[in-house]
Parts: sequence; structure tokens; C-alpha cells
Amino acid sequence: MLKSVFAVIVCLVVLSPPADQCRAEVNLGISIDEEGVKGFYLAIGEHFEVEARRVTAVKKAEIPDEEMPVVFFLAKRCYVSPSIIIRHRQAGLSWMDICLKYGLTAEIFWVDLKQTPGPPYGKAWGHFKKKKKNKWGSIRFTDIEIVNFVNLKFVSEHYGHSPDEVVKMRGKGTSFVKIHGNVKKAKSKKKDHAGPPPPKKAGKLKGKPKKR
Repeated sequence: MLKSVFAVIVCLVVLSPPADQCRAEVNLGISIDEEGVKGFYLAIGEHFEVEARRVTAVKKAEIPDEEMPVVFFLAKRCYVSPSIIIRHRQAGLSWMDICLKYGLTAEIFWVDLKQTPGPPYGKAWGHFKKKKKNKWGSIRFTDIEIVNFVNLKFVSEHYGHSPDEVVKMRGKGTSFVKIHGNVKKAKSKKKDHAGPPPPKKAGKLKGKPKKR
């Protein structure tokens, strides 16, 4: 009996990875996740032309990651600071309520798509398609619909990426932090494959050469 127990213990010791290796694997996962979120925040600051400390301040206000672009998107269009938008949000206003408070309508969320989108954009997109443009002021979007539209605009515009492709990724349930990372990588690969820009051609000399 003792020999059997000893044999099991030896197998566990041999097959189990070292403690340092386990910690490294855990830390690697956390590091990758943190890098993805940090890249998302950095892109938000670059796209909406705000300092890093302002993005950090919004995060400290316990605004969910995917709602952070909405804060800066509305702040820019309402001509107020992000802290004002956060204050309205904490007071219980929906994203649509905040828009209407500053005279903004659903038109600001319009994105030109080549194909009719499926979930989660289909229903919201249908409001645009069913109404004439001069009637878009009567459209009322839910919080999640606005989050989806703003992140779609943010990621596609910031990287010059096809909004239809972003819609497809979101349709698979992919988070916008992950979508942002995928689009960023795709742009980097495309840039690397493109290679260096072609050398500039020498310009023609103006005037006639002097006779000697």
C-alpha cells in the first residue's frame, strides 16, 4: 500500500510543471489581457485627442471599458468635458438622454455600411433604413445600441478599417477590446507587407544649362 502511494506521489512530482512555470503562465495571461486593454485606452486618447490622464480618470469613475469611447465621443460633440458626461451618467441618464439634453440626435451614430448588418446591429440599423433622413431625429437608441455604434465608428475610423468587417466580428460576440486588438494587428501586418515607400523620382532641372 505504501509503495503504491509513493509511486503516485513520484508521478505527480514528475508530471507537474515547476511552480515558477505555473506562475509564469498565469502572469503571461494577465499581461496579454492588460496589454490589450492598455492599447484600447491609448487608441481612445489618440482618436479623441485627449491626454492619457483624462482616459485614466474616466476609468477610475468605474465606466466599463466598452463605454469609455462613448464618454469621449459625446463629450466632443456636446462641447463639454468628459467629467460632465460622466456626471450625467452617474445621475441616471441614459446615453440617449444625454444626447437629447445637448440637442444631438441619432444621426451622429450613422455609419455607412455596404451590407445590411445582422445582430446586434440589425434592429438598430433598421431604424435608419425605415425612416427618411429628415426623420432620424425621432429615433431613440438603447444604451447597448449606442455602445455598439460608437465603438464601430471609433475602431473603423481610427484604423481606416472596413466597418462591415468590424460588424462581422461583433456579430460573433467578440468584445470591442479584442476587436480593437485584432484590427490593430491587421493594420500592422498590412503595413509590414507593403514594405518601404518607393524612392522619390528626381525632379527635372529647371531652366537651360549654361553654355561653356
